[in-house]
Amino acid sequence: MGYSESLRVLLAVVFVIISIASDGLAVNFNPRAYTKKVATCPAVNRAENTQVDINLSYVDLNSKGEKTLLLIHGWPSLWASWKYQIEEFHDDYHIIAPDLRGFGESTHPGDVKSSGTMPDMVSDLVCILEHAGISEAIIVGHDWGAQLAYEAARERPDVFVAVIGITIPYIPAAGPFIPTQTLVAAHPRLAYQLFFDSQSSAAAAELERDVRRTLRGTLRDVASPPPESFLTSPETYTGAYDSIEEIPPIPFLSEDEEDYWVEQYQKSGFMSTFHFYTKENRYAAWKFANEQGNHTISQPVLNILPTEDPVANMELAAKLLHSFDFMPNHSLHTLPTAHWTHLENPTAVNGIIRKWLTELDAKLEHPHDEL
Repeated sequence: MGYSESLRVLLAVVFVIISIASDGLAVNFNPRAYTKKVATCPAVNRAENTQVDINLSYVDLNSKGEKTLLLIHGWPSLWASWKYQIEEFHDDYHIIAPDLRGFGESTHPGDVKSSGTMPDMVSDLVCILEHAGISEAIIVGHDWGAQLAYEAARERPDVFVAVIGITIPYIPAAGPFIPTQTLVAAHPRLAYQLFFDSQSSAAAAELERDVRRTLRGTLRDVASPPPESFLTSPETYTGAYDSIEEIPPIPFLSEDEEDYWVEQYQKSGFMSTFHFYTKENRYAAWKFANEQGNHTISQPVLNILPTEDPVANMELAAKLLHSFDFMPNHSLHTLPTAHWTHLENPTAVNGIIRKWLTELDAKLEHPHDEL
């Protein structure tokens, strides 16, 4: 058997092994089996100063559920990243899992630099809920989706009654605006964000050259980490893998799931997903929240933070940001995972969420018991 054939067989075996999650939770998840709905929502293209409509795709499950979980992905991710939570909670809750603007089958207003602020995306989420006939929801976010969840709860406490933030702590806008360049000086693994912002076209071209390689290089776990230099360059994103001929499969996706992710990013590309990183969007979002001044999230908040994230020490970051000072009704749990906590250790994550939701239900049903 030749080297290439041996490698093919080895990768096939690996794919079989990773059909079971790293913590032993077996699932049979087929993202293509889920029917998507589409909400047409108002947006703005600030570069052209025009009002436009965008189409936001979402999965809607168990519409008869008494309470709704709105599941918000981060970057580079998709609605399907919530597979373990969908499997765990869809019988008990109404599940809404969208692709954010610019991701998957959801469209973007076309101006990535300045037309993708946090308030823009909060409006998107409210539009999706209205389309689904939902007046309030518990919002669950991972990565940038977590920050969007916090911001949604801060802006619209009438709609978002509780928050679950995974991996990323709340970043309040109470202090001065901090440019990414300043952040990189203290946290070198944020340097890739400069690449996405200042060289967006080159970054998109690099990531789209081999979508599977890009996704495999990003979605790693503790047992199969990225190279030490990953994320530390302002000139390249995947360059840290240049000496590695074949990046192993994504540890927590099956072969078919990985194919699905690749197909979705081949459709959307990456340019339309960079709005999280541009200085125009970041500054506009900070200015909006800073001028409003209501930085406290009074609703119940559950934080699940990793202890092994290669980007940063997230619990320490939360303390430096004074995140918990602005969340008087929060609970904190940490897990020994890298960045993709809900995919790396779904059994623990689901257990923590279910216990917290059970306690939350009791509080909401008997709000004065503790008085």
